[in-house]
Amino acid sequence: MSESTAMDTTTMAPEGVTETLNRKKVEAYAAPEPAWLKERRIQAWEVYETTPMPTTELEEWRYTDLREKLDLDSLSWPDVTECADDFGACPEGLQDAMTADRAAAGHVWEIDGIVFHIDLDETLHHKGVVLTSLRRAMDSHPELLQEYLATEALPPESGKFEALNASLWTDGILLHVPQGVRLNLPIRVTRWVSQPGVAIFSRTLVIADPGSQVSLVDEILSEDLEAQTLVSDAVEVMAKDGAQVQYVSLQRLGHGAFYQSSQRTLAQRDSTLDTLNVSMGASTARVDLNAQLLGPGANSDMLGLYFGDDSQHFDHNTSQDHVAPNTSSDLLYKGALDNESRSVFRGIIKVHPKAQKTDAYQTNRNLLLSDNARADSLPNLEIEADDVRCSHGATVGQLDAESRFYLMSRGLTREQAERLVVLGFLGEVLSRLPLGGVVEKVTNVIEEKLRQV
Repeated sequence: MSESTAMDTTTMAPEGVTETLNRKKVEAYAAPEPAWLKERRIQAWEVYETTPMPTTELEEWRYTDLREKLDLDSLSWPDVTECADDFGACPEGLQDAMTADRAAAGHVWEIDGIVFHIDLDETLHHKGVVLTSLRRAMDSHPELLQEYLATEALPPESGKFEALNASLWTDGILLHVPQGVRLNLPIRVTRWVSQPGVAIFSRTLVIADPGSQVSLVDEILSEDLEAQTLVSDAVEVMAKDGAQVQYVSLQRLGHGAFYQSSQRTLAQRDSTLDTLNVSMGASTARVDLNAQLLGPGANSDMLGLYFGDDSQHFDHNTSQDHVAPNTSSDLLYKGALDNESRSVFRGIIKVHPKAQKTDAYQTNRNLLLSDNARADSLPNLEIEADDVRCSHGATVGQLDAESRFYLMSRGLTREQAERLVVLGFLGEVLSRLPLGGVVEKVTNVIEEKLRQV
């Protein structure tokens, strides 16, 4: 099944982002939409207006100063035109990424926040799997959007950026897998940003019914951008009883991009909900990931990988939120940093009072390839139950000289030896989630970046 999802430009947002926006303009933007969605957007905008912008006085933002990193009022809206469902008309970089993702149960292609192509295996379509854009879902599946979109997982009250996204999103993805349906191949999403100096707001909603299985690989990329560009992403993933879900985010935006992603996963009884965040691009990237384990037997592996060069700034803020008893989570985030790049990792394992028998781990390891690179790691525990097994750890270290010397003694050049050490260091993360095509793609991206440093 294939569909084109070109969008009428008359439904696009007004000019300006925050300086020129107000309630009336948000109302005008939402006018063509269903009444319930219009009301939800307006309510989100009201939350945005009354929520202070995060500052370094807040612990969660202590190392990322938005006054230096982001100027919302300098941004405009993208120049949106109807997107033809034509592979040959796509930018070359987007074509390359899409070509590498042919082995899939379905594809979604998006440019500047607007979905323009969707295809889904016909067998899965007949089994009731829904893969569509949020714009189309307003008419075809309003009941799913009303129940799940920006409600339980990421309501506007979650924060300043979450409220802004809930008010101003232009399009996104809805994936719903019915009870007992299992997808053997992943759904692959490829998103391209082409316009500099704009603000792009998109959302992803994944609902896996009891006993289902699905993997979604979401890649976003661009060339280097000549002016600051905001890419705001909100991700809501729900695994119901016994479901098995994998969500992968591969961020490869060019310099000039400010990438902000809010991710919330909800794991019910006996479900498995694993995530992998790969941060390679953007000048500044901020990822907030909150994994909630809501039912007994729920499990979540939270994996992260980042590789910075030049003056890139990566900020990962994670939470392993154990609400129910007999739940488990295991977080492993590893990063390599070169030149004057910087990473911030802030993680918390929170065990609620009734969450006995919690089994949770948190590890962050950083490899510095330059004397000017910096990594700040702040793992935390907040435990309100007495029968648990929890631990956390963090390391920051230089490239292992002995390993490099050994490899050079076997005939490798210094550059080849360092490349192999870095690949081995980061490869541990990828080995934990051997999803078809993802390991190869990420490894190739790392190798390409190593050749440039």
